[in-house]
Amino acid sequence: MNESFFSEIKFDEKGLVPAIAYDAVSGAVVMMAYMNRESLEATLATGYCTYFSRSRQKLWKKGETSGSVQKLRRLMVDCDGDTLLLEIEQTGSACHTGHAGCFYRQWNGESWEEAAPAGDIGRAMRLEYDVVKRRAEAPAEGSYTNYLLDKGVDKICKKVGEEATECVIAAKNRSREELQWEAADLIYHMTVLLYEQGLDWDVVGEKMLRRQNGEK
Repeated sequence: MNESFFSEIKFDEKGLVPAIAYDAVSGAVVMMAYMNRESLEATLATGYCTYFSRSRQKLWKKGETSGSVQKLRRLMVDCDGDTLLLEIEQTGSACHTGHAGCFYRQWNGESWEEAAPAGDIGRAMRLEYDVVKRRAEAPAEGSYTNYLLDKGVDKICKKVGEEATECVIAAKNRSREELQWEAADLIYHMTVLLYEQGLDWDVVGEKMLRRQNGEK
């Protein structure tokens, strides 16, 4: 590794530097961990985030056992050189609790409570996709998701069309609450369709970002 790379990073007395990871699609901060020189080298060599576990005192590749890996998109360092910022493509949930990210609790003035996605549609849609994926991998009796996947693309597309029509009807009726529910139903069925086609919301989000940047 080029020494000029490490010259801009200020490791602490234990040889560590804080690393904050944020989702490239949603923009949400998903976790904070620590890196040392060896974990940084492994991250850059493989393209997937590897951290240093202070509790186990060893390197750990994020998602090595869970499958929730983090593909590195961009690595940045702050003005003082003592904090790293990682732009990542998150597979699955970043938090070991199953939440999309580790920062899922908020202070309400009296106690800590679980925070809603709060407008983070990218995170909500990824969670929806994870639910569909888990159901596909572990079918359950009576599961509507399994029913759709078993019926195949024709049935799924039919439901997507029906839900899109329901959205139109709700909008024409000026029913904001109904439209919210119908839009959620449409997103769910689109999620099932994407999964059936071997796609996910991350690739859709990537296309949207490219379009917003003027790419075709």
